[in-house]
Order: sequence, then C-alpha cells, then structure tokens
Amino acid sequence: MLYRNQKEFKRSKQARFALARQITIEYYDCDERHLLDKDYLEKAMLTAAQESGATIVSSSFNSFEPQGVSGVVIIAESHFTIHAWPEHNYAAVDMFTCGDIDLDRAVDCLQTALDAKRTVISADLNRGLMPDLNGYDQAPDIGHPPCAYPFAWGREAPGRAPWGLLSSVDIRNCTPDIIRSAEKIKSFVVELCDRINMKRFGDCQIVHFGEDEKVAGFSMTQLIETSLISGHFANASNTAYIDVFSCKFYEPRQVAEFAVDYFGGSDYKLHIAVRQ
Repeated sequence: MLYRNQKEFKRSKQARFALARQITIEYYDCDERHLLDKDYLEKAMLTAAQESGATIVSSSFNSFEPQGVSGVVIIAESHFTIHAWPEHNYAAVDMFTCGDIDLDRAVDCLQTALDAKRTVISADLNRGLMPDLNGYDQAPDIGHPPCAYPFAWGREAPGRAPWGLLSSVDIRNCTPDIIRSAEKIKSFVVELCDRINMKRFGDCQIVHFGEDEKVAGFSMTQLIETSLISGHFANASNTAYIDVFSCKFYEPRQVAEFAVDYFGGSDYKLHIAVRQ
C-alpha cells in the first residue's frame, strides 16, 4: 500500500537521511459499532502495532461524551494514535516510527479490524531531515500545505454562500418514555430552538401514527422563521430521526449532541447537506 514497498525510494542527490517516518491514514465507511467501542479499538490498535513488529510499551484510550474515542499506543519506536468519529463512520490514525517496522502490515490490520471500505494514506512524511554527511547542506524549509479545511461549519458556510443548511440526526436506543411523550418532544423543540437561536413560528405539531406497529410513533413539525424542524420517533426501535433545515446558519454538531443527550440515546449518526 505504501509507495516504499512498491518501488525503490527516489534517492536525493544530497546524502541526507531522516530520523523518523510518519504516515496519517484515513479510514472511511467503518463499522460504527467498532468506533463506539473503546476496548475494541484499543485491542485493534495493539494488534496492529504487534503485527508491525513494533515493541509495545503502553496504551491509553478514552471515551468522550456523547460519543467518540481517542487513544494512543506508545511503542519503543514512537507511537500509534487514533481518533474515531462514529457519526461519520470515520477514523483518523497516525503512525510515527523511528525504527524499521512494517507500516503496511499495521495499516492492513486496522483496515480489517475497523471493517473500513476505503483507506487513504493522506500523508507520508520524513521527519527530522538531517544535513548531508559532510554537515554542509541543511534540510530545506518546509512550505505550508496548499490549503487548510475548516473544522466547523461556521467557517465553511459563509464561503459557500449556501441558501440553507440541512442536518439529519439519527439517535438510537432512546429512552422509551421520552420519545412516547408529546409534551417531552415539544419541550425538546422549544429548548433546541433556544440553543441554536431559531425563532419558532406557530405551534409545534405532534401527531401519533400507529396503524402499522413497524412505524408507529410520534411525528413532529415545527415551523421556524428560517424554515423547519421535523422529527419522527420509531417506537419499535426506540430511534429518533431529527431534521433541521434553515437558511440561517447553525452548528449541526450542537443539534446532534443536544438531541442525543435529551432523548437519552446511546449514539447518533449525523448527515449534513449544504443547499445551494
């Protein structure tokens, strides 16, 4: 997978060498169940390090609220790290080594463990470029990357000048009593509008549809001055489906994290669309 195992290194005319090597790997379309499981991810990372031939020193993994896992495996050669976004079926991995270990093997092990459908080596870096063997030619300055992407939609939205922003949040394993209560659903809408600074227009409409047990549950709509908030609550699976569409900016992750906390869900999926 890595270019060094497919063909010989392109040797520089200068007799330089690097102290270490670092690769960053993007794992897409992973099984979110694995990304939600701290213990599973720790075991997968330890296995990848072991299979690469690295010498494992220690590991530390942490779960975040409402979801997400970060972890590090310290190896004698340096470290492996991971951060998981279950809501996007994505994991970011960093492998850094100053020793001769099999990075290809580590990458493949994690791809299998995460059940990733697509794996991308986004960076392959020489770290600590040393002068030539005579000590004259210093390592070149490293330029800035050609572009930097925003971390939050607040920076992205003005540049795209969208007409609207749609966020769809799927919340699994909700507290049954909450999603079966019209009053609690209404209270959710009121508090959500306050949190994302949306002005409600008219009353919140909540109707229970129960002819088919497979889809029985409340449906909710709330007009806002900049468009609409809607929700569907499936009794059979205790899942809530929330949609927020607005031509006024808001932060989608704020919606998702408040919703999963309010409904007592175990985890969530977040889908975002910019409407032009």
